[in-house]
Amino acid sequence: MRRRIVMSMLAGAALLASTFFGTGAAAAQATAPAGGVPAEFGTDWHDPVTAAPPVDRPHTKSCQVTLAEAQFRDFTPYRGAYTPPKGCGDRWSKVVLRLDGKVKGRQYDRLGYLHVGGVEILRTSTPEPSPDGIEWHVEKDVTRYSDTFRGPQNVEMLIGNVVDDTYTGVIDVKVTLTFYAGRPGAPAPDRVLTLADTPDGTTLTTPRNSERIVAEVYATGSGGGCEEFWYLTVADPASYSCKADHGPYREVQIKVDGRLAGIAAPFPNVWTGGWSNPFLWYVVPGPHAFDVRPLEYDLTPFAGLLDDGRPHRVEVSVVGLPAGQSGWSTPVNVLVWQDAHRAQVTGAVTADKATDVANSSVYTPGTENRVDTGAGHRLTVSGYLDTSHGRVSTTVTRTLANDSTHRWTDGENTDGLDATWTDDETVKTDGRGPARTTHTLRTYTMNGTTTLGTDNRLRTVLTIGDRATAVRQQGGRRLSWSRLDDTYSGDAAYTANVPREQRHAVGTSSERYRLYGPDGCYDRSLATAQGTLTEDRSRC
Repeated sequence: MRRRIVMSMLAGAALLASTFFGTGAAAAQATAPAGGVPAEFGTDWHDPVTAAPPVDRPHTKSCQVTLAEAQFRDFTPYRGAYTPPKGCGDRWSKVVLRLDGKVKGRQYDRLGYLHVGGVEILRTSTPEPSPDGIEWHVEKDVTRYSDTFRGPQNVEMLIGNVVDDTYTGVIDVKVTLTFYAGRPGAPAPDRVLTLADTPDGTTLTTPRNSERIVAEVYATGSGGGCEEFWYLTVADPASYSCKADHGPYREVQIKVDGRLAGIAAPFPNVWTGGWSNPFLWYVVPGPHAFDVRPLEYDLTPFAGLLDDGRPHRVEVSVVGLPAGQSGWSTPVNVLVWQDAHRAQVTGAVTADKATDVANSSVYTPGTENRVDTGAGHRLTVSGYLDTSHGRVSTTVTRTLANDSTHRWTDGENTDGLDATWTDDETVKTDGRGPARTTHTLRTYTMNGTTTLGTDNRLRTVLTIGDRATAVRQQGGRRLSWSRLDDTYSGDAAYTANVPREQRHAVGTSSERYRLYGPDGCYDRSLATAQGTLTEDRSRC
């Protein structure tokens, strides 16, 4: 993924809140005294670290399998084979993926994926290295893919890379799965499916007794072009370098047999070269940069249609992407829970109602050009199933909204964005007993400015927020709740268009990750200066 110079500044003048509480929170500590902070970035810096909690691991017998071990120099995928672990059974309380990586020299940020049996279990990107070299790791709870792990599978992994006389960093990775014996806390899906390629497009065939169906889409705007920074695009006649027919609004839709089945707001991912300033990200990456979170769609209202044993056409599209333009990747997994007491479940879709997509971008030219965007969409789908435990009706309502203000000067020497996205979803299930509802509100924010001064000094100030609240109720009584607030802030500057040793780069960054629920809290803060970790504090 070649890092584009955001906004042309250097050329022309960047699951339900379901990350549960970890037990490995570090004690509060200052990792470097103020006097130990270098005056500017050197040839080495602290290994990348995030404030997100580690995966909570049970205290049971475990077995480990190596999935992949490779060095990525070009765009050749690693291909291998997976064999289930021996000694931990075929039902696990948890399965944890761990990626360990290292790279040194000079290299761009790169985007990668890992497939097991065709199922995407990880989408990731890489940090940019120091000349002396860095190491990093990623952990992810992949218990939901247990069905895939129960039999031998092909493995494919790719982190596309370019190594030459200038970009010398070879990306060295090892990926393992650790299986913990015991019963999972929540039932894992019975089946994990992928879409089949047919002459008519991609199709899905589900088991005939499916009673809950969830699609997940690892949607990323990437490729080094404008769609990597889709939230900054503008429509004609605005005088800006990144164009899109209808401005910056993006929405990822999924359709079943041509009927709109789900909508979602993509997270504004920023990779580790983003916003024209890699010095923002050398130690603390942006939220989800190393573990891209899939968008989830509850397709249970369509289960009555999908359970007929026939293949059904499933399409994913990105609203706002200019026609015929590439730049988005949207691989799909489908998670299925089956009715153990029926060979076939019948039902029907009873309602699917969507508003028109609202999308207004108003361009105001001037000494400071400005585009104000207000956009949104609402979808409600309902359906029922006649299961072994009676008729069950499911209604999914989802409302998306995006408000942003984009300002820039001629030549784009000053370029700023203030944006908020909300994704508000309610899933209501009616059957025997009181109705159950799950309400999840996701809010993403981005506020930043990049400025290139007359002295060729480039400065970026940026804050990114990822917030979510989730509440489960039954019969009006709250069963569970969680609240997440993950905020990254950075301020970095360097002299552009000069050799590395003349950049005189400085930068500070911080991240605070807070997660609250009825069982406790997790609250960790990190702070850095010139590549040195100056704070690592836990408050819970």
